[in-house]
Amino acid sequence: MKPNPFELTGRLALITGGGSGLGFAIAQAFVDSGARVVISGRREDALREACRSLGEKAVFIQNDITRLDALPLFVSEIETRFGGIDVLVNNSGVHLKKELNQTTDDDFHKVIHVNQEAVFSLTREVAKAMAGRGCGCIIMVSSMASQYGIPKVVAYTASKAAVEGMTRALAVELSPKGIRVNCLAPGFIETPMSARALDQDPDRKRRVLERTPLGRLGKPEEVGYAAVFLASDAASYITGAVLAVDGGNSIGF
Repeated sequence: MKPNPFELTGRLALITGGGSGLGFAIAQAFVDSGARVVISGRREDALREACRSLGEKAVFIQNDITRLDALPLFVSEIETRFGGIDVLVNNSGVHLKKELNQTTDDDFHKVIHVNQEAVFSLTREVAKAMAGRGCGCIIMVSSMASQYGIPKVVAYTASKAAVEGMTRALAVELSPKGIRVNCLAPGFIETPMSARALDQDPDRKRRVLERTPLGRLGKPEEVGYAAVFLASDAASYITGAVLAVDGGNSIGF
């Protein structure tokens, strides 16, 4: 029987921010596709609970990706304890909504540090290990904010635009080493946080749905399925791509 190109059996994925939200949904999709996952984040209680739900294929390591100097040891610990990292999903990130004249230099740098600098540093360390094996897959997580002009989110927008730029640059540089680099750009996804925000602003919710050709919010697992596809052999000829998972919102009118 021909192997299923969408399966991830035997592969190890590191998913940052995997204890909740989209990170957890991505981890669940990877487990369902046969992969082993290491989820990381700052909150041990959330990571432990997530692993209980994910089952025996999931383990966690508590880690703060903003501590850049500790990332080489973090990657080394994973590779020593669990084996080589086949897939890295850079899901961790922070958001900030403030008017421009209220956004301080410290505010701006905090978002850039988490969403851009930490992503770069972790990717570099994982890519070193992948290059030694001649294969690997790196998945960035961007946002529609990187492609839209949305007020009051300048720091977040800048950080995610940088992530998409890194995706393209790294895809070209790492392809000769057997490493593919792609990016997910989720749209309006049905999470508790987004649901609260939209339910409190019915006019905004109406505008969101009117602009979305599929006429609904996305489900977290739909982002997870897209990540599985990009990590799988079914996407073996795809690198440097930014895949919108947004129900058509980015092309809606």
